[in-house]
Amino acid sequence: QVELAESGGGSVQAGGSLRISCVVSGLTADRNYAMGWFRQAPGKEREGVACINWNGHSTHYGNSMKGRFTVARDNAKNTLSLQMDNMKPEDTALYFCAVRPMRDCLGANSRQYNAWGQGIQVTVSS
Repeated sequence: QVELAESGGGSVQAGGSLRISCVVSGLTADRNYAMGWFRQAPGKEREGVACINWNGHSTHYGNSMKGRFTVARDNAKNTLSLQMDNMKPEDTALYFCAVRPMRDCLGANSRQYNAWGQGIQVTVSS
């Protein structure tokens, strides 16, 4: 059973930085997985934030996150991180980490991820 747990959320002022992490358990050694971050703000649909392929060599970001966010993974520790810099009030949302049972994540939507964390709140003040 694959389980994910986010950590590191909190509040930050606009222009500041925040790093959130995700620990994944239950992954089998003979399979490779892409991982991603999604977020959902009140009254809005869940949107893709960033994703990273199975070996960490390929990353993809939502348009508004490019140049500000950096996703990384440590397969030895089964962890995923998201470094968020130059944060904006519109980044305020509940952030989720997720696992996709394929090596790559290009073009993948949320329905293609089969395991999710509970979400962690990130709040950016103006």
